[in-house]
Amino acid sequence: MVHRERPIHPARMLPEQQAAAWRIDHEPPPAECAYDPDLHTGPDGGIIESADQRAAREDVAREVCATCPVRAWCALYTMQVRPTYGIWAGRSAREWALLGAELDAMLTPDLSGVA
Repeated sequence: MVHRERPIHPARMLPEQQAAAWRIDHEPPPAECAYDPDLHTGPDGGIIESADQRAAREDVAREVCATCPVRAWCALYTMQVRPTYGIWAGRSAREWALLGAELDAMLTPDLSGVA
């Protein structure tokens, strides 16, 4: 589910929204991130985190993702929506951006020598 330019993190979706976003025909098991959405997306309400606080929060979010039963679906969705914030399927938005750019480069044919 994408809201304008900013995708909705699965932690903030209802199960039926997750099923639609992940294109599955049944309700998925609960995403581990749903129990503490701020852990994966950062605090709401203008709360400022220090770099150390953010790093610690993101480390815990990665640990939660590591055992999540919907991690594969989340990863596929993440590659489609290309998030700009948070921890998604155990990786930061920056890590997903780098992976996405690498995959895009691999999948884009080099037509420079084609007449």
